[in-house]
Amino acid sequence: MLRAGCRAALSHRPPPGSAPRRGAGEQRPGGAEAAAGGSLKRTPLDALHRSRGGRMVPFAGWSLPLHYGQGHLQSHLHTRRRCSLFDVSHMLQTRVYGRDRIRFMESLVVGDIAELKPGQGTLTLLTNERGGIMDDLIVTNTLEDHLYVVSNASCADKDLAIMRGRAAELQATGGDVHLEVLDNALLALQGPSMARVLQAGLSDDLAKLSFMNSITATVFGVPGCRVTRCGYTGEDGVEISVPAGQAVELAEQLLGVPEVWPAGLAARDSLRLEAGLCLYGNDIDETTTPAEAGLMWTLGKRRRAAMDFPGAAIIMAQLKEKPKRKRVGLTSVGPPIRPHMAILDPEGVPVGTVTSGCPSPSLGKNIAMGYVEAVHSRAGITLTVEVRKKQHPALVTKMPFVPTQYYVPK
Repeated sequence: MLRAGCRAALSHRPPPGSAPRRGAGEQRPGGAEAAAGGSLKRTPLDALHRSRGGRMVPFAGWSLPLHYGQGHLQSHLHTRRRCSLFDVSHMLQTRVYGRDRIRFMESLVVGDIAELKPGQGTLTLLTNERGGIMDDLIVTNTLEDHLYVVSNASCADKDLAIMRGRAAELQATGGDVHLEVLDNALLALQGPSMARVLQAGLSDDLAKLSFMNSITATVFGVPGCRVTRCGYTGEDGVEISVPAGQAVELAEQLLGVPEVWPAGLAARDSLRLEAGLCLYGNDIDETTTPAEAGLMWTLGKRRRAAMDFPGAAIIMAQLKEKPKRKRVGLTSVGPPIRPHMAILDPEGVPVGTVTSGCPSPSLGKNIAMGYVEAVHSRAGITLTVEVRKKQHPALVTKMPFVPTQYYVPK
């Protein structure tokens, strides 16, 4: 959501380029799901997408727009320069109630949920006993005495089964926790002019809402919307959880502002990669650990000391002994770098694999991320990537590739 981001307070902000999204990563659009078009789920904005010329594609079991008439490149650049609206209603939204809700959440994730102030959220990782990343989530300690959790669509069934199973275990021993799955739509308004556009229809003062903080507000006449300052583009942005029956009304209000364009999956993917944000299923999964992925900043000091989260022994041992492989950024010129391409050292010996890659619309060169042997992970090292059986130079580069613009009041 990534949607996106991490925590709001400066003391909780991640190292540049380290944050995955919550948000929001799932497998890339297309593939075998295309044959099952009739079984795809549709968001409340499906008809709106089609009426505006959205090219609909299968994505994590949903039908979603890949891009609109202006195309991927212009949509990407428009988001960087002005403002775009993304439909991320495919993501799982859950409320966690009860006096034991924090203990429940901390039994599943690595983050320090207890330290979150009212209205504050954090990106955290759902891990397994082997230290692998089951999903990346955003967990918000709302002002309304519940936790608000956003999960990736491709992990929705898995995450919900894990949460329901753990809740049942706690309830069986007298614990007070229960879950509510929301059917709200989720809209992401992203870009440098977001604040001006949204403030015109917001019941609260947006200038007081820091990165990764959340409020319930009326948005362009639609009451009961949850507005969280986060996103999956690296720009200043918000994600708005809105009752499904009023999602079209709100989207049309926002798209009625001339500088707000609808944007799809293609722009979302290239924007998040420029911002150095992980895509779940590509850059992180159950075979990668927080230490390997460069996501140890998601582990609070108290949680590290207590070692009371799934996979703690393996993850903390990797932190002490250093992981054998690390996630890195790469830049190159020439043919684009794509997932699954081999990364080689200067002698042509394979040392890693690309997990995400595309030409950067903002930078005019290729960007990618992948995992390499730790000895080759220092920024400035020149490696090669094998593209169509030919080796092309690739420079290990610090992320984000494009500076992020997350908002913190001065």
